[in-house]
Amino acid sequence: MRDTKLDTKAIAEAALGLLDELGLDGLTMRKVAAALNVQAPALYWHVKNKRELLDAMARAVFVAAVTGVEAPRQGEDWQDWLTGLATRLRRAMLRYRDGAKVLAGTFIDDEHLWRTIELTLRMLDDAGFAPADAERVFPIMLHYTVGFVIEEQSRTGTEYGGDNPYDEYSQLVDPQRYPRTAQLVAGGFSADPDDEFDRGLRIIIAGIVATRAR
Repeated sequence: MRDTKLDTKAIAEAALGLLDELGLDGLTMRKVAAALNVQAPALYWHVKNKRELLDAMARAVFVAAVTGVEAPRQGEDWQDWLTGLATRLRRAMLRYRDGAKVLAGTFIDDEHLWRTIELTLRMLDDAGFAPADAERVFPIMLHYTVGFVIEEQSRTGTEYGGDNPYDEYSQLVDPQRYPRTAQLVAGGFSADPDDEFDRGLRIIIAGIVATRAR
């Protein structure tokens, strides 16, 4: 990588650029430093350890996902807006190997996060949600989206090298003993992930609507 101004943002971008090759487990401060043409100690002025590096990477992924997000247009349904937001986040994570693992359990302190939450809460206020119900919605959608993409990316079998056990998963279940399970596994691993993600979102939103205070 060419020489560039060394700051937290540049370090995070360099680390994200290494994920496809190394994966999250193979990512080290030394390798990030090498990609930036600096010595590893230079990174510690900006990120104290790998935990802080992951926080910076997560911030970069989240910011990329929500940049340009605005309040719902006039007449836009809140459910469609929320689905669109979750879809943007999923796509941002899918740009990187282990992208969802980067966000899982990571600390993000950024104006883009606070603004996105504020937009969500105000939208739900306008839709008639009680404050306590509205405050639960963003974490629920975030956790579902990150969890879904973790599973989605795991199915690539990248960590297993050349042999992806998920390719043979449907053959591991005895259809005589577990016919319904065999059907589920066969169908689940052949289903279109875009459709499955959208279906899960709609089910969650239906649950949110059903349990909101009246």
